[in-house]
Amino acid sequence: MQRPLPPEDFRLKETSPHLGGGGITGDKLTSTYDLVEQMQYLYVRVVKAKDLPAKDVTGSCDPYVEVKLGNYKGTTHHFEKKTNPEWNQVFAFSKDRLQASMLEVVVKDKDVMKDDFIGMVIFDLSEVPKRVPPDSPLAPQWYRLEGRKGDKVRGELMLAVWMGTQADEAFPEAWHSDAAAVHGEGLANIRSKVYHSPKLWYLRVNVIEAQDLQPSDKGRYPDAYVKAIIGNQALRTRVSQSRTTNPMWNEDLLFVAAEPFEEPLILSVEDRVGPNKDEVLGKTVIPLQYVPRRLDHRPVNTKWFNLEKYVVVEGDQKKEVKFASRIHLRICLDGGYHVLDESTPYSSDLRATAKQLWKPSVGVLELGILNAQGLLPMKTKDGRGTTDAYCVAKYGQKWVRTRTIIDSSTPKWNEQYTWEVYDPCTVITIGVFDNCHLQGDKASGQKDSRIGKVRIRLSTLETDRVYTHSYPLLVLHHSGVKKMGEVQLAVRFTCSSLINMLHLYSQPLLPKMHYLHPFSVNQLDSLRHQATQIVSTRLSRAEPPLRKEVVEYMLDVDSHMWSMRRSKANFYRIMSVSSGLIAVGKWFDQICDWKNPLTTTLIHILFMILVLYPELILPTIFLYLFLIGVWYFRWRPRQPPHMDARLSQAESVHPDELDEEFDTFPTSRTPDIVRMRYDRLRSVAGRIQTVVGDLATQGERLQNLLSWRDPRATALFVTFCLIAAIVLYVTPFQVLALVTGFYVLRHPRFRQKLPSVPLNFFRRLPARTDSML
Repeated sequence: MQRPLPPEDFRLKETSPHLGGGGITGDKLTSTYDLVEQMQYLYVRVVKAKDLPAKDVTGSCDPYVEVKLGNYKGTTHHFEKKTNPEWNQVFAFSKDRLQASMLEVVVKDKDVMKDDFIGMVIFDLSEVPKRVPPDSPLAPQWYRLEGRKGDKVRGELMLAVWMGTQADEAFPEAWHSDAAAVHGEGLANIRSKVYHSPKLWYLRVNVIEAQDLQPSDKGRYPDAYVKAIIGNQALRTRVSQSRTTNPMWNEDLLFVAAEPFEEPLILSVEDRVGPNKDEVLGKTVIPLQYVPRRLDHRPVNTKWFNLEKYVVVEGDQKKEVKFASRIHLRICLDGGYHVLDESTPYSSDLRATAKQLWKPSVGVLELGILNAQGLLPMKTKDGRGTTDAYCVAKYGQKWVRTRTIIDSSTPKWNEQYTWEVYDPCTVITIGVFDNCHLQGDKASGQKDSRIGKVRIRLSTLETDRVYTHSYPLLVLHHSGVKKMGEVQLAVRFTCSSLINMLHLYSQPLLPKMHYLHPFSVNQLDSLRHQATQIVSTRLSRAEPPLRKEVVEYMLDVDSHMWSMRRSKANFYRIMSVSSGLIAVGKWFDQICDWKNPLTTTLIHILFMILVLYPELILPTIFLYLFLIGVWYFRWRPRQPPHMDARLSQAESVHPDELDEEFDTFPTSRTPDIVRMRYDRLRSVAGRIQTVVGDLATQGERLQNLLSWRDPRATALFVTFCLIAAIVLYVTPFQVLALVTGFYVLRHPRFRQKLPSVPLNFFRRLPARTDSML
């Protein structure tokens, strides 16, 4: 049974924008940024001045430059008492908004009452040269300053003036006429930037034993345990079962650490002397820079560390010189794992931490962030609704942020970015946000509002095809799902080697260490939480910052939280997958009931043939699958997946369920005892929700074997079905049965812990998780 189409409002729309400069032909402009519309800008680089005259009574000069074009005016910073200043600032004026034919560059002297005019340089816009990257930047020239009447005055100004596009190197750092109302520190917050996530490692601390512990109470043996701290991560071992001064633990503690390593590992051995009362028996501090790194499961050497004894003397900590005891550890940075910082279904990178284990890239992903339409007002300014929108895209370790378009519900970014692709079964995430930090420090404490998010799985894209679609931006609010507008993107996935990419479908999704020495579910949850906190903290310290709320929204930090809506959505996904089996059962009932005598007769004939010639059973099945796959090729999806409000059960969600979903954790709605039980229920239900979602994912992957959702995977499977049909036809069935039986019952020494090729292929198939809101 076919699902009803979503409302037109929430539907993905194919668009036909003018990419690569539109009508411009025979020009290198079309090859620089070919996924976005070329935007023309007038650039003015103000470099420096010399021999400026003194204008003040004191005989000094406090110069600055004013670049004026029509009603738009940009100014440099001023210098105190300097006649040979250097500014080296770039100004960009959008050609769409040019209101004059003459450009005025005026040098002024800053004064308390009124700024004095020193001189100016005037340019006719029709004479300005055009610069096309990758040409070298235009060389600045000295210009003699003129008075208001055109006469020459004292002083010279070094300038470069040219017409260019957003592909120009000067574009990201330039002052823009579009943002003329933003000043000071707010300017840094509106510029486009590229960020890189810190390199994350799993730190494994194997606590083996301690020697010669010295508890303060000599008459009892210590109940010793080890506490380890890195930054805000703290873990502890269990209390040693051997109650001696030489306790043993042999327990692993796992942390997430980020390069550059800022926080050391602090280990303390503590004695539980009473309820909620612990005594520190010794501490050691280990800098992570000196911790060995490993690429596989081979253990590193153990090492003894001295424990420094601390005693409290009148409130001050004083280190004893006398040697007290030591601890035996095995510490290493595990480079063979991929540190999971994203929600697992939407991972954009699956490579191991250690670069030595990286395989060559298989392609290039290019993203053109074109524009947005119909954005809702996100805040009030001067009594009217306004939106200052910018986009953030995340793939792999690279984050990109477009410039902020001030006060527009239809912003045009036209910025293009590129990523290397190491695995096509990954997801790029694009988020749209409202900038609440245009006032610099005055806006501290405010958070950038989320407008919406788009996810695109690369394996669902055909290679070398440019996808231009308008994606609905859907956000769930307390009142229900709301469309915040649409964002228009251009996406192209280019494959460098089809053979290498098809080979990836037979490889494990994650690095080998995840299968040879896997983590428990609880460990993965805890480690992912720590990884997301580290990434969001580091990026929020960049300049300008990529704010914590933005990073957490892009990384789906709260995706594991319980939600009745998400649970119902996953349940209906399972029902949708199982509906095919139910339909087959109903069809078979109709055969048995002779609803259609001709069909039933044909089934009887086919059944007798297969019983008399059992060797035809498997070839018939694979040939049938091959024909079905070829038949479905005509209806293969031609659009990438997008947020589906109906699939996510966001359109029909009950207000009480929404209140529960937006409730704090722990809950703030009930008394203490009920809150504790309620939180426990949500935690357990969250796990169940994940399991149900995983079951639905497996069923959807089975469906997508023949759906051409991932064109390469379906092509591989259809080809395999054809070859299997031929091989099974010419091979005696008894031989196949023997080979299969012996293979299943093979000796353990002929088995390996890594997943099989069919399982690796199956895990790489797309599912409808990409369309979940």
